[in-house]
Amino acid sequence: MILATKMINFVKTYQKTSCIIRIMKQEIRKNTILDMLNQSDAVSIKEIAVACGVSDITARRDLVELEKEGYIIRTHGGAIRSEAVTNLFSFDTKLQRNRDKKMKVCETASRFVQPGDILFIDCGSTLYHLAGFIRNLKGIKVITNSLPIVSELIHSPGISIILVGGEVVNDRRAIYGPAAERCIAGYHARKAFVGADGASLKSGLSSYDDKESAITRRMIENADEVFLLCDSTKLEQDAFIRFAPLSVVDHLITNPGIDPVILARYQENKIDIITN
Repeated sequence: MILATKMINFVKTYQKTSCIIRIMKQEIRKNTILDMLNQSDAVSIKEIAVACGVSDITARRDLVELEKEGYIIRTHGGAIRSEAVTNLFSFDTKLQRNRDKKMKVCETASRFVQPGDILFIDCGSTLYHLAGFIRNLKGIKVITNSLPIVSELIHSPGISIILVGGEVVNDRRAIYGPAAERCIAGYHARKAFVGADGASLKSGLSSYDDKESAITRRMIENADEVFLLCDSTKLEQDAFIRFAPLSVVDHLITNPGIDPVILARYQENKIDIITN
């Protein structure tokens, strides 16, 4: 009888553990759905349920949340790819999200730029705001794949600009591809200011786009000091392409008002997190 009870408890524990492993966290499921829509014109609730290992009801709830956040357009039985979805990851769309927080992050980051610095500046929407804070500095060399950053700095007499060559992606306002990666690898910068769509202690740096993540990784590899500029909404969030551990970052700059629990966890893990 005792043995039978132990077996029953073991089976229940095993089933519970398997269920926990099988069902993804909501944020990971939402990233998976966005990835599916980024690759296809439409996605059904059934397809989402299978891909994420959840019920149709859970998949439908995830779509409701994504629609509330302005990321998708729901249809009967799923979601379709539309102009709104197509532009989900575009530079112009991302530029407007959490703009005030991004501005504060870049204002703080600008204090670490010194005359004589050679900088890599990533192409993300957060990094664009950094250009506005450094454009009056002198003796700076900027290496970037961002067309908006070049446009912002091109009339600054004290700043020398190197625009990497490669494939121009119109909606991202940036240059990507193998040629761009090789170009970056040919330079060495004193500091790299980079971004990410997600940053977490467990999964490291992540992105919604493999081309963007490849460029960011090259900048990190070829710089003496790495600054991650990341507004607080991206902390402890994971996008679906993981491209580097958090240990590659020397300084994480985020906005004030970060969740005290997250701040404490990062400090406990010896992450140099700067909020002002």
